Amino acid sequence: MNIRCARPEDLMNMQHCNLLCLPENYQMKYYFYHGLTWPQLSYVAEDDKGNIVGYVLAKMEEPEPGEESTHGHITSLAVKRSYRRLGLAQKLMNQASQAMVECFHAQYVSLHVRKSNRAALNLYTNSLGFKILEIEPKYYADGEDAYSMRRDLSELSKQIHPERDTSSAALSNSKGKDHSQHDGHCC
Repeated sequence: MNIRCARPEDLMNMQHCNLLCLPENYQMKYYFYHGLTWPQLSYVAEDDKGNIVGYVLAKMEEPEPGEESTHGHITSLAVKRSYRRLGLAQKLMNQASQAMVECFHAQYVSLHVRKSNRAALNLYTNSLGFKILEIEPKYYADGEDAYSMRRDLSELSKQIHPERDTSSAALSNSKGKDHSQHDGHCC
């Protein structure tokens, strides 16, 4: 399995994966909007033949009035049924979160999940450290409630951008290191 940044030619296959896996579907223009506006934030999982078997569609959000926090949002995450339980969803989510921190200095990432989606809730809370903020009644088109969730990215940010960490331990560890190199997520 290979996880890589999504390319424009992947968008149709991402939409197809969405149609197979999720009740929430988006028009192609929505995928294009994400792909053109935030090309570094969406990722795909490919099988050995290069077929897309999962994806994460992500974006950056405008700060709320009075809020200064830069944050990302996971719009959609899907993995084809026969490729689940291989850790692909967690890897896709971590790649998107890392890119949000590297490219936009995001402090947190948010998402919505159906209250009935136990597998996703387990992934988000137990594996990825998301916290439930609130319940949004009738969030989905079919009337189901959603959990609004958030993951703090400050620890990830300290790993990626140690020069931005103001703690004395981080400052003493970062002296003399060249922080100009990163692993290439940003354009």
